[in-house]
Amino acid sequence: MEIGTPIPSPRPAPHDDLDRLDRLILAAETAFMAHTGASQRLRATGAEVLSGGVASSWQATIPGTVWADHGAGSRLVDADGTEYVDLHGGFGVGLVGHAHPAIVEAVSSRVRRGTHFGQPVQDGIRVARALAERFGLPLWRFNNSGTESTMDAVHLLRVATGRPKIIKVEGTYHGHHDSVQVSVYPTPEQAGPAARPSSVPAAGAAVPEDLVRLTVVVPFGDVGAVERALHEHRGEIAGMIIEPVMMNIGLIAPPDGYLRAVSDLLHAHGAWLAFDEVKTGLAVAPGGATQLFGVTPDLLCLAKALGGGLPCGAIGGVPELMNLISDGTYEQVGTFNGNPLTMAAARAVLEDVLTAEAYEHFETLRSIMVEGVQSIQRRYNLPGQVRAYGAKGAVIFTDQLDNYRDFVAYADQWGHAHWLYQLNNGVFLPPWGKCEQWTVSVQHTAQDVLRFLTNLELLAADLRGATLGVAS
Repeated sequence: MEIGTPIPSPRPAPHDDLDRLDRLILAAETAFMAHTGASQRLRATGAEVLSGGVASSWQATIPGTVWADHGAGSRLVDADGTEYVDLHGGFGVGLVGHAHPAIVEAVSSRVRRGTHFGQPVQDGIRVARALAERFGLPLWRFNNSGTESTMDAVHLLRVATGRPKIIKVEGTYHGHHDSVQVSVYPTPEQAGPAARPSSVPAAGAAVPEDLVRLTVVVPFGDVGAVERALHEHRGEIAGMIIEPVMMNIGLIAPPDGYLRAVSDLLHAHGAWLAFDEVKTGLAVAPGGATQLFGVTPDLLCLAKALGGGLPCGAIGGVPELMNLISDGTYEQVGTFNGNPLTMAAARAVLEDVLTAEAYEHFETLRSIMVEGVQSIQRRYNLPGQVRAYGAKGAVIFTDQLDNYRDFVAYADQWGHAHWLYQLNNGVFLPPWGKCEQWTVSVQHTAQDVLRFLTNLELLAADLRGATLGVAS
């Protein structure tokens, strides 16, 4: 699809692009702060009682935080009254969009019948059965976040094997518990050799060195590195936790055969495989990356989209591991596990919203976005590519992105400028630029995603000195 007038090649030198991006970012940040005045005042007021003026450090964005007021359908409205096409989706939660009638009805009905008992409710059976059908794993437990899901997975890996160490991929984020707060975004000085990454605490002194040593770090996509780790730590590795599609550094799909090879290696060494599908689960296919790539892990972690906007988490697995819960070997607990509101919402998500028609809709929007981005990149000689599966995708402003070292090597300005141009022109993307992805919902339209493409072309035209658009 052609959106505008072709811009002549060749591509400018990288340093020329970065100089221009720096100038565009300065103008775009000024425009951003000018139209988010109410949000910035709320942050200042909030700082009197909220540490840093926000509820989560991820919300402390540069140059300022956007405070949300309400949402409906595919749109979000901020504290200044500005309406955005919401492709942020609450960091990937929003496959159903805002105030979806099925979710509103399910939660409203449940509220009137009680919101918490600390006891199981029947909707939990329906939700677990639907998850078992989608992901091919027979037994499930609920918790309340992605962090809790991956924490339970790590605990089960250790309990099942009696071994202390786990393997994780450099540059992946699996939540906020100690075992996985290792080598999330290590600096080049800390990271060590590319083929043998160092284990670097992500939260400094918050994670004791004794715990850091129990997490062995490998590069993504490298079967040989996993095999080497298993040999060098023979008899000590309980298992590996991995995002089957890496989504902490843009979007990186696994090389052909990688997931199957890793699974076979782990099993040969008496270890287990856990998929972190907190971002990919339900989003890239009805059965997540497990379905998409045809490899079923021993444990699978879910959260985000499952709850339709309510806090949620789930872990599913094979009987050999999940029976360690039922026989009391591992006590998987939580006051809010299987909360009635969450179960009502999750049942509606799985049975009423994320239907076959929903995934056809995601595919239609994905095709429009991918073809449109590719057209803009080609016509304006932008570096990079676009990658997308199902409802998730990312514009990647580098020609090579296969692992964390590639991610570190390309300039942050690209992602930050793109985020600012989208936000200043009515499309809400997740912050932190090159790290994140877009999320479309069942309530987004072709017109919504075309607005995203128009804004990308605004950035491209301003970068190349064309006359199509401006930064605000």
